[in-house]
Amino acid sequence: MKPDTPWPVWPSSALAACLLALALPCTALAQEAVIRKNLPERLPNLPKIDEVVRTSVPGIWEVRIGTDLFYTDDQGNHLFTGELIDTRTRANLSKERIDKLTAFDFSKLPLKDAIVIKQGSGARKLVVFGDPNCGYCKRFERDVASLKNVTVYTFLYPILGPDSTAKSRDIWCAKDPAKAWRDWMINGTLPPSTAGGRCDTAALDRNTELGRKHRVQGTPAAVFEDGSRAPGAVSADELEKRLAAAAGKG
Repeated sequence: MKPDTPWPVWPSSALAACLLALALPCTALAQEAVIRKNLPERLPNLPKIDEVVRTSVPGIWEVRIGTDLFYTDDQGNHLFTGELIDTRTRANLSKERIDKLTAFDFSKLPLKDAIVIKQGSGARKLVVFGDPNCGYCKRFERDVASLKNVTVYTFLYPILGPDSTAKSRDIWCAKDPAKAWRDWMINGTLPPSTAGGRCDTAALDRNTELGRKHRVQGTPAAVFEDGSRAPGAVSADELEKRLAAAAGKG
């Protein structure tokens, strides 16, 4: 700008809008700080808050702890749980948010912690969370075994009790974990007990944390290459459809 060029004159409405736009982020940060301060002070047993974000509902903020959602006012005076429903679209805003938080990125899954079984060319990929004491998992495993040209990654996910943990340990520590898994799930043949033996079972703990992070609340649970999932013992035909759909998205 030349020295003799006058400064532009902003219309009052435009200036006000500009100042408001600059102030809004500061206001949001200040309100977030108030919420982060008040809630732990008033509720000492509240777990660590991971995130505080403004919702689309005026005056309501989301407080995220892990994958659990709570809601509060802009001062943290009230805390409540429940689902936010947009009555205009009937969209469940809470479910949409949780689905986003718990979505799988197949490329980032720790496949080294899974039992790997290659069927045919193994070109397609399928992840399964399974508990060795889950009856539906045994039926599901038979359908999985019938699939063609797929690599199956099974995360042992012992959530049905201590015996599930013991069986998962024995299967994971077997000389051939893939064979041990199928022998038990399909033929009912248990591998030798490894109680007291030397075997690194840290993967089982990591699998449990992985499942909790993504809210895998039951077994079996299948995850496809596009990140979509299918809870429960879906049929072989349904698995084929989902595998084809996932490959198409890729």
